[in-house]
Amino acid sequence: MSTNGRITALSDQVKECALNETKRWLLEFVIGHNLCPFARKPFESDQIRFICSDALEDSDLLQALAQEFELLLSDSAIETTLLIVPNALETFTTYWDFIEGAEALIERLGLEGVLQIATFHPQYQFEGTEPDAPENQTNRSPYPLIHILREESLSKAIKNYPDVNKIPERNVNLMNRLFNQAKADQGAPTK
Repeated sequence: MSTNGRITALSDQVKECALNETKRWLLEFVIGHNLCPFARKPFESDQIRFICSDALEDSDLLQALAQEFELLLSDSAIETTLLIVPNALETFTTYWDFIEGAEALIERLGLEGVLQIATFHPQYQFEGTEPDAPENQTNRSPYPLIHILREESLSKAIKNYPDVNKIPERNVNLMNRLFNQAKADQGAPTK
């Protein structure tokens, strides 16, 4: 079934593909490059909930997000949730507008200081960067993702990690090295 050329319900095969691609990206890219030093433990302990949403409209996605907040808070076996949105939020601007609404939902539900959202999108672009800047890769994912984290868990992880403030700089340097290496491998001049 489709509306305006957009698929309104994802098949099980499409959902499985999105889930598998996201898991592979998390394992090979995020964990493999240690972009988030806190991701390995919950991944290896099977404490990350990967869920694929059919939502097309912001209101439906906000409802799904609220349900995921509730589930995360009620199930201590889940450390964090990755809500995968393969059928909506196609542009980064649309995604970022939605994230503002998601942050407002956290506030409206009284969950500030309890849950927070980390953002990942195929077109992710940090403020002040060019679209093709290598550092944008740190937050680029195969699909729009809404990563829901428990603030208490994040605070504990940060407390036990030395030089947590250096992670973003290390990641930017890594992305630049990988970008330059890829260019060199292709025979192109590097910066």
